[in-house]
Amino acid sequence: MREKQLNPTLTTILGTPVTDTGGHVRGRIRDLAVSTGAEAGKVAGIVLKTRRGLELVPATGVRHTPSGALELRTEAEPQPLRPDNNFLLLRQDLLDRQIIDVHGRKVVRVNDIDLQWFSNGDAEKEDLRVREVEVGLRGAVRRLFKGALPDQALDALAKKIPARVIPWEFVDVIEVDPARRVKLNIEHERLAKLHPSDIADILEELPPAEREAVLTTLDEEVAAEALEEVEPKLQIAMVKGLDSEVAAGIVEEMDPSAAADLLAELPDARSEAILEEMDPEERQEVEELLEFREDSAAGRMTTEYVAVQQTATVGDGIQALRDFEGDVETVTEIYLVDEGRVLKGVVPLARMVLAKAETRLDVLAEPRFISCQTIAPQQQVAELFDKYNLRALPVLNENGKLVGIVEADHVISFLRSGR
Repeated sequence: MREKQLNPTLTTILGTPVTDTGGHVRGRIRDLAVSTGAEAGKVAGIVLKTRRGLELVPATGVRHTPSGALELRTEAEPQPLRPDNNFLLLRQDLLDRQIIDVHGRKVVRVNDIDLQWFSNGDAEKEDLRVREVEVGLRGAVRRLFKGALPDQALDALAKKIPARVIPWEFVDVIEVDPARRVKLNIEHERLAKLHPSDIADILEELPPAEREAVLTTLDEEVAAEALEEVEPKLQIAMVKGLDSEVAAGIVEEMDPSAAADLLAELPDARSEAILEEMDPEERQEVEELLEFREDSAAGRMTTEYVAVQQTATVGDGIQALRDFEGDVETVTEIYLVDEGRVLKGVVPLARMVLAKAETRLDVLAEPRFISCQTIAPQQQVAELFDKYNLRALPVLNENGKLVGIVEADHVISFLRSGR
């Protein structure tokens, strides 16, 4: 496929007159309608502002003449633009919108859109396609000075400014709703591969509608990890905007402690609605945590930990790790309990993986372990972590039963938040 030399941008093509074969102006370009799906990026239609209003003519019905003018083919006749047309309108739906630059891990604004004429040598079969999205100063300058400078001077000025672009293949429309509000994401599968903290930063930069759109396109586990990294006030606002069933699916994948902290900050009616949609097991875990004061050890603990009988072997411990449904990357210790789940010992994971499978875990247990009561103030918890250089802290009830653990991340979180 041979490329034509003239490659306009959306800014420069808007307002261009389109004539009929007799040289009479039929209208001026108001917008470009771009296909989605398999034909993504191909300009399917040109929106004209005519004496009859906004009309749409198929892109194949417009010929690009050697002089640079646009001319309607003999058989082409503009039709009224219908609001139910399943197109992405570049000016209306994309220009000035915020989108996600996955590679830069940030949110950027669309300042212009680069287009490209393609031809296979047959002028009757040329296509106009979107090449890339401009997110830098070059596009902004072109739009600012359009009409104030001759086209050639403006083009020369724009070319002196370094380009900041995102190739069109990295731009994927999630959905265009009936109000024509574009909810955009750059390859949400690529987005899902970012670190949860990076996704959280991106979510915090987006407007509410786009923020919720992106969050709901992510896998629930990824969305939960990202939501845990979001600033608390914004976290609450995001969940308030979600459907209760959708919110419940994400909250179920959160660490129970983080989920309880979040639901505790929501209005009671909203919190109850989300809990009602959760699976019974996850709901019970979170409801139990909601009974504790947020600023206590129990209020900061998670109920996701690995515990085995005190008579267990290394092989049993490894199997328990395999069966663990929480985030295995957070596990630093295995806890030994008796039949009543009273804590009897703590085994560092590093000791276990270096031992033989038949070795009893109580042989590898720390001779002394540090724990705290459920009612211990969070400041006392922080002091224990600092004094004993802990990775995790078992939380016991008044009978010595293991009910949860506080992880180092939980301590860092409440120290940073100042709560």
